[in-house]
Amino acid sequence: MSFAAKKPLELPTDGRQSETALAVARGTARLLHAHGFSVVSELPLPSGRRADLVALDSAGQIWIVEIKSSVADFRADQKWQDYRAHCDRLYFATCLEVPCEIFPPDTGLIVADAFGAEFKCAAPEHRLPAATRKSMMLIFARAAALRLQSLADPTGPYGDMD
Repeated sequence: MSFAAKKPLELPTDGRQSETALAVARGTARLLHAHGFSVVSELPLPSGRRADLVALDSAGQIWIVEIKSSVADFRADQKWQDYRAHCDRLYFATCLEVPCEIFPPDTGLIVADAFGAEFKCAAPEHRLPAATRKSMMLIFARAAALRLQSLADPTGPYGDMD
């Protein structure tokens, strides 16, 4: 069987993100990958929140990226402060049309489009406690594995398990 003949697997979208947010997520994931991170999107956190992007590198660093596609999106959503308890660094990612000045100075900033992104400001580090790191790594691994399995077996019993 030729791999070239196979249709690429596609992740289903959940319909909550705008086209702009999806483009920013894609470009940001590419940037993070280029810096040695693996990325899981829409990851449920132990706090009950759902992070837009969670990135994990080979050293076990965990970054969370909150995507904001507009000024109104940023102003309407202040739950991002809860994400600090689940990551070593907290970033915002946005598009060129959103002014960088609206984002808090104690977070990092990424500007992205569908094809790539760049770091505008590095996020300060606040190292996770070991138990939280382990919990987040297990959540990340389990979500990634279940999503991959559900792509390979779309009619399987995986449902919304992450």
